[in-house]
Amino acid sequence: MKLEDAAQQLDFSEIPPSYYLLGLISAFENRFQALADSTMQEISWKQFFLIICVNLCKEPPTIGELSEIVGSSHQNVKQLLLKLEKKDFISFQPDEKDKRKQRIHLTEHCREFCEKNDEMSIDIMKNMFDGIPEKDIKTTIRTIMQIEKNLRGLAEKGATE
Repeated sequence: MKLEDAAQQLDFSEIPPSYYLLGLISAFENRFQALADSTMQEISWKQFFLIICVNLCKEPPTIGELSEIVGSSHQNVKQLLLKLEKKDFISFQPDEKDKRKQRIHLTEHCREFCEKNDEMSIDIMKNMFDGIPEKDIKTTIRTIMQIEKNLRGLAEKGATE
């Protein structure tokens, strides 16, 4: 069944826009993950997302720091990282100041993989955002960042009650 057909089977008229948006984000994540998983043969989208985040960090992060960045549990992130380590995409190295901490480093194999898949990634992103003005993308980013801020506030509030 096509996405358009599925959408026509649903009645969105009684759903508040905020609920509809959350549903769209969830469904989009599922569809994007399926596309990315089928496109990247060696690793999953979730593993690749960790690589992207490690690469964007100013210094190699710890598992705890990376867990906070990606919004996932320490245990889930560690499992994904162990799979990446087995495939020679990352390595764990002791922190220079605190030897108990392990910092995550990208390997040369990982960098080669990213370089090899860079053109394909750019093409997917270009096609996915085709016809959407940059100002609309920036508005969406601001909206999602505010929702994230509110969500963190709810989580902190729940933790103190």
